[in-house]
Amino acid sequence: MQSEIRKELLDAFTNAGDAFLSGQHLAELIGCSRTAVWKHIEELRKEGFELDAVRNKGYRILKTPEKITADEIRLGLTTHFMGRNIHYEETVESTQKIAHRMASEDAPEGTVIIAEEQLSGRGRMARKWHSPKYTGIWMSMILRPNIPLSNAPQLTLLAAVAIVQAIEEMTDLMPDIKWPNDVLINGKKVTGILTELQAEADRIHSIIIGIGINVNQKTEDFPAEIQEIATSLFIEQKETVSRAELIKSILKNFENLYTMYLEQGFLPIKLLWEGYASSIGKYIKARTLTKTIEGKALGITDDGVLKLEDQTGFIHQIYSADIEL
Repeated sequence: MQSEIRKELLDAFTNAGDAFLSGQHLAELIGCSRTAVWKHIEELRKEGFELDAVRNKGYRILKTPEKITADEIRLGLTTHFMGRNIHYEETVESTQKIAHRMASEDAPEGTVIIAEEQLSGRGRMARKWHSPKYTGIWMSMILRPNIPLSNAPQLTLLAAVAIVQAIEEMTDLMPDIKWPNDVLINGKKVTGILTELQAEADRIHSIIIGIGINVNQKTEDFPAEIQEIATSLFIEQKETVSRAELIKSILKNFENLYTMYLEQGFLPIKLLWEGYASSIGKYIKARTLTKTIEGKALGITDDGVLKLEDQTGFIHQIYSADIEL
């Protein structure tokens, strides 16, 4: 009940923009007492929200906190289901672990798990993902699509497109996508995506998409061994980016693309993805578990599989590999 009051309170401030909302109006809108409204206003202040309170006019939010609290994300969120249920923690081992537990406990589709810091963040092939506090976006999303098991990797590509669209909305940067799950800026990695399943042989119970984005790190925030290959939005743009606003943009773009995907299939996503792909038309190395294939990247199939033409003209279909441009 308390969390529902908080959600409705933040929705009211979102819809009001810069206008004041009286305590009486908020109480009637939400269906609670003015005392309950006041208590939630005070809780928002404790979280770091700066509120203007004027007698006979009411309240309005002037400034949000630097932390990515669930309340800050809900303020201004325009989605229908993505991010409407948010689980926030300051420090976690991994948002993916929490997402797996919550998915098995029937968390609704669109549930988002967000942390300020991960102690054991990981990427593909169990690689460590460096997740320092208050600098990046470390989150996982729970989805429950009615699609064939073999189509699940397509959602990695969809997520990459949504992230690129959000970065373009929030900055002047022009990101590229490297198949299958990296977003690059000027050739350096800024985002990783990890897609995992809870499924049976013939049915998907849930798809969990983990997203790590380097937002406001400085070069010295990265371990020395990855400073040459990793970057952040701050390093590239020389300006701090609001992490909460970027999350809201990602959720909005993801929901739009995901809805289109469920209605129209993968083709529209494929066309968008190829428009952002850095490797299309270039010669690359694809390192699979068993061999390395060199050749020209032709694009992806209608299923999201990478097409690679080697020197003999044979076109390989790459389902999983590390790509080197």
